[in-house]
Amino acid sequence: MSKFLCIFILSLTLNIIFMATRSYIGVRNTDASVDYIYCHFDGYPDHNGKILTEHYADMDKVNALMKLGDLSVLGEQIGGKHDFNKRTRGWCLAYGRDRGESNVSVKTGDYKELINDQNVDYVYIFDGDYWECFDTYDPEMVINLYNSVPTGA
Repeated sequence: MSKFLCIFILSLTLNIIFMATRSYIGVRNTDASVDYIYCHFDGYPDHNGKILTEHYADMDKVNALMKLGDLSVLGEQIGGKHDFNKRTRGWCLAYGRDRGESNVSVKTGDYKELINDQNVDYVYIFDGDYWECFDTYDPEMVINLYNSVPTGA
């Protein structure tokens, strides 16, 4: 019996549901639009928010991250191309670079529509100095992230 089938049967037996905490990661443009990518796993502020504020706190790093396109997992490092099914811990796992998918590049959207999009749980937006985090179920509230202060302060 395959490992996946065993895990699936066990999850049904124990009533365990494997879910993702989905997020958008984006950069605010001068016209209030946002260039953004999708990230499937670990989008909550204690994970993705912490990684973004601690490892992607300047525009050059954010631009390098955005070039990867949509992510399965955000890592502390961009990393290099690696096997999608045997990821290198700490590296980003990208659908395009690591699994060869197409149509996963940066998208541009309206700021208000993005933070109200309930297809994801959180939206992270870099304004050139610091990260903002929005819970799409309460988009009026900006979540205070670790070190969420202008860089260089």
